[in-house]
Amino acid sequence: MNRIVDAVIFDLDGTLTDTEKYYQEAWPKALGKFGYELTKEMALELRSLGRPFAPEKFKEWFGEDFDYHEVREYRKSLVEALIAENGIPLKPGAKEILHWMRENGILTALATANEYSRAERYLKKIDMFDGFDRIICSDMVKYGKPAPDIYSYACEQLGLSPERTFAVEDSPNGVTSAYKAGCKVIMVPDLTEPDDELKSMLYAKVDKLLDIKSFFTE
Repeated sequence: MNRIVDAVIFDLDGTLTDTEKYYQEAWPKALGKFGYELTKEMALELRSLGRPFAPEKFKEWFGEDFDYHEVREYRKSLVEALIAENGIPLKPGAKEILHWMRENGILTALATANEYSRAERYLKKIDMFDGFDRIICSDMVKYGKPAPDIYSYACEQLGLSPERTFAVEDSPNGVTSAYKAGCKVIMVPDLTEPDDELKSMLYAKVDKLLDIKSFFTE
């Protein structure tokens, strides 16, 4: 197999799991409880947005007195309720692509905006915890997405230079993070298609996860 990369780094929410829709539902409800209104466009900006960027974004929208941590804790409870009711749905081909990577000796990692404890719990719930060579979470790095830290650290943990990795993402903040780290970015769009600026950061855009196999040719 002629490889242009040696590893594939996956995002979780919206890429491997169809859970981004839960956050899009929960954020406006959480804001509404505290007397704020969050538009659909604003909620989309929050996809994979890490610290310190998320708190800064809310203060930009709602003022310096906005209590990000209180609202976020309530939002987390709403997401947990949705998961308890509906489970954690997978994107088509999620388990199959990880299995295929392992069968073909391709390293895999996870680079998620979740903290490790939550990522571990979710992955075990869907029987995917052992599917990765490395699991990198937001609480392992200084800055979250769209800063490059999480992908840079994932590459470091894999022992690879970023240009020897594919990063698979669904959101603008995730794409930007991986691109800034120097990874080859494959986007599998979830809730929105890439605009021209985002397209300039992409190695490729595919419709589904299993399409990634086409980049590994015999």
